[in-house]
Amino acid sequence: MIDLLSILTQIDDFMYFPVLIIVMAAAGIYFTVRTRGVQIRLFPESVRLLLEPSGDDNSVSSLQAMLVSTASRVGTGNIIGVSTAICLGGPGACFWMWIMCIIGASSAFMESTLAQIYKRRDENGQFYGGPAYYIEEALHSHKIAILFCIFLIATYAVGFNLLCSYNLQSTFMEYSFYHPSTTPLIIGLILAAITGYCLLGGGKRIVKVTSTVVPLMGVSYVIVALIVILFNYSNIPSMFALIFQDAFDFKSIAGGVLGSCLVYGIKRGLFSNEAGVGSAPNASASAEVTHPAKQGLVQTLSVYIDTLLLCTATALMCLSTGVARDATVSGAPYVQNAISTVFGTAGPVFITVAMVLFAFTTLLGNLYYVDNALAFMNNRKKPSKRFMNIFYICAVVIIFTGAIIPMDAAWAAADIAMGGMTLINLPTCMILGKSAIDCLKDYERQKREGKDPVFEAASIGLNLEELDWWK
Repeated sequence: MIDLLSILTQIDDFMYFPVLIIVMAAAGIYFTVRTRGVQIRLFPESVRLLLEPSGDDNSVSSLQAMLVSTASRVGTGNIIGVSTAICLGGPGACFWMWIMCIIGASSAFMESTLAQIYKRRDENGQFYGGPAYYIEEALHSHKIAILFCIFLIATYAVGFNLLCSYNLQSTFMEYSFYHPSTTPLIIGLILAAITGYCLLGGGKRIVKVTSTVVPLMGVSYVIVALIVILFNYSNIPSMFALIFQDAFDFKSIAGGVLGSCLVYGIKRGLFSNEAGVGSAPNASASAEVTHPAKQGLVQTLSVYIDTLLLCTATALMCLSTGVARDATVSGAPYVQNAISTVFGTAGPVFITVAMVLFAFTTLLGNLYYVDNALAFMNNRKKPSKRFMNIFYICAVVIIFTGAIIPMDAAWAAADIAMGGMTLINLPTCMILGKSAIDCLKDYERQKREGKDPVFEAASIGLNLEELDWWK
């Protein structure tokens, strides 16, 4: 009998080491050099742009578009993903998450700027776009664009939602009422039913819900993590020493690369912040801005919020307490054990509540991206109501299934599908990078002249026949 889990694991291992590690590092470093460190150099400008209003009340602002992408980024990976990386890879995984976050933020700038340049406007005046559109229009490859959409649907409708559902139900393992045969079924049914109901509201409701929930859940989680860290302030110096010592233990890394802090840090960091994956550009294209570089700059903040703020909060909270970390507590138990050292029995309850909110917004954000891919594959028109209802039923079934499958299968499926997206999107961004870099130069030139930058595609030599809105 074919061992499907073993096959998935082998594909996952090879895809991330050496293939994706090389591609992600090369792309991130290339973009950082070419943009002169835009993700660091223009950080203050990114913060300023976050609160810039859109052109009218019916359009999506930069902040709303960023929150939609953050809703997908901020999720169970910030808790379960970080815990898994530390328990299985070691404390040094935290350091490699930081490095890939800073490098990857330049990739986030490039992909979101390209999405803005090649965005389209529908009959209702709403903007849309993403990697599939700049692949087709600028690379002139409809087949590769379709392939990207297939991977996107496999990632967000299947892989990520399977994993999200599993991660949520795993937080209930610490409770006395948990029964491995029945509790996952009940949780899966409840989560699937609530998500199915919310899907009836469409994209506008998704934007409204995530705009409210994401900031609240993120801030509350960071505050609780800070309290735990402050209670263990005496352990902070040794905690950072442990992170850096493990991160630079190259002898240990070389002895088992696939299970090292380096690979786990990169894998779980990518899963969490999605920089370069090609997901956020779908939300970025929906924003109404006067210059594409504005949305590119705003999207770098989403990567920072996810990794430098939320992932770091989880890592430092757990490591500062000194609770046992190994494969047996990998996932929710490690985080729940850490927080209970300060908050007692209330700690695991808080993590469960946070996971419910994270899972809910992740599922909605994921399916927002899928809607965009389905429209592209249907000649840029939203599929019929009958088709979407059938699709939503399938999505609900997948969410239910995720609660009852093995952990390794859920992680492998998510990693492979996401890796496929990344291996299409990042090389595309490198090929088309000149357009985004010239766009950034145009933005900075206008800023030096004291203007509120307004983009004219012809000014940087773009082919107007490939564009829709900006021409």
